[in-house]
Amino acid sequence: MQELLSYLPDFANALLVTLGISLTAAAMGLLLGFGINALRMAAPGFVAIYRVYVWLIRGTPFLAQLAIIYFGLPVIGLRLEAVEASILSLALYSAAYFAELFRSAWASVPNGQVEAARVHGISRSRVFWHIQAPQALAFALPLLGNQVILTIKESAVTSIITVPELTMTAGRIVSTTFSYVLPYALLVLSYWLLTSSVAAVASALGRRMTRHLRG
Repeated sequence: MQELLSYLPDFANALLVTLGISLTAAAMGLLLGFGINALRMAAPGFVAIYRVYVWLIRGTPFLAQLAIIYFGLPVIGLRLEAVEASILSLALYSAAYFAELFRSAWASVPNGQVEAARVHGISRSRVFWHIQAPQALAFALPLLGNQVILTIKESAVTSIITVPELTMTAGRIVSTTFSYVLPYALLVLSYWLLTSSVAAVASALGRRMTRHLRG
């Protein structure tokens, strides 16, 4: 018990770092993904850029993307701290996945509703926000929650550039105490608590939005 209590302060701090990095990056990635999907729909000329971006991000490891941002940007005079580079790289990484989720969500809305709205003279922006968006977001919420969970788990890679998150903290404790079971058990428990909380929130929001649409 004394050993467990001695680890808790370090893991509590690491949990806050992981939560801060992951949620900030996920929020930025969600907004960016929503924006580039909306731009894809509004500007046909942007479709090729959208496809290349999604192809590059989804086709390469996150570790490589993190290394390019953290070690590559200083070459052109832009130096970021480890936490800043982690947030930026996670945001760009998750944005590609969020964008594809939004693309699928908008495709799930029956095209007949859009055509009927346009026949009645409803503007494209009102169709987007008042007809497509509510249905698409209700469809996408569970998937968006899953992507936030994946972003939290990918944050473990940032330990490579010395971000003091959960994985690095567990590794540091193991290297100094040579105790393996308890630190890694706490690591697993911490990630489980984070991901379970996100899943519960996403599920609750999904049910609420579904009731709103039906009501």
